Amino acid sequence: MKLFNAFVKGTAWPVQWLCFRTKVYYADKKSQSRKIKGPAIIISNHTSVYDYAVFLFVFWRRMLHYQMAECLFRKKLLGRFLRAMGGIYVDRDARDFSFVHKSLGILAKGGVVGIFPESRLPLEGEERPLPFRTSAAYIALESGAPVIPVYTDGNYFGRGRARVIIGKSISVREMWNDSLGYKANLENISAGLRHAVIALKDELDRQREEERRRKEKKKTHVGT
Repeated sequence: MKLFNAFVKGTAWPVQWLCFRTKVYYADKKSQSRKIKGPAIIISNHTSVYDYAVFLFVFWRRMLHYQMAECLFRKKLLGRFLRAMGGIYVDRDARDFSFVHKSLGILAKGGVVGIFPESRLPLEGEERPLPFRTSAAYIALESGAPVIPVYTDGNYFGRGRARVIIGKSISVREMWNDSLGYKANLENISAGLRHAVIALKDELDRQREEERRRKEKKKTHVGT
């Protein structure tokens, strides 16, 4: 599985660069860069099916086991490919929580699990990101693995570049509130993780504005 993953990344690198031209930003690069050591859970907003492809190359050093919706596995060839890439099957219409146990097993072995906590793509007119489901918080609590929040602007296949920002890792156990029950804590932590992703959007906007100002200042300096 790891060899196949590395082969796909190696052969697809030029293609993904042409499609996405991803530029990566950081909330604090010293705290959390693209390098991931040990077990971790990556969470992010969900803009399209291409988010997964983008993150494969943002965190190219590690094999990412992403939770994926059942609809992606209905086509046999695609389903086999996703499983070979480490994809975790999630049936959103059934009360089957085997994906949770599989995720915990991967983390216990030091792996990296990717989750889109919104569970689906937002519809036109819906607030973005959608409220986060509690499974990511549950897996993080049970495993003790750090959560790495990520935000993508979803600008794929356009003239511009896709922009992704990586946030500081979060220990959800530090977010636990002893005055709340388990279910309330899951909901509270999920809301906190969603807020962390929203904060990354604001930070990305801030850093891009700083970039724009530096470029304008440089043009002004050259023109004088």
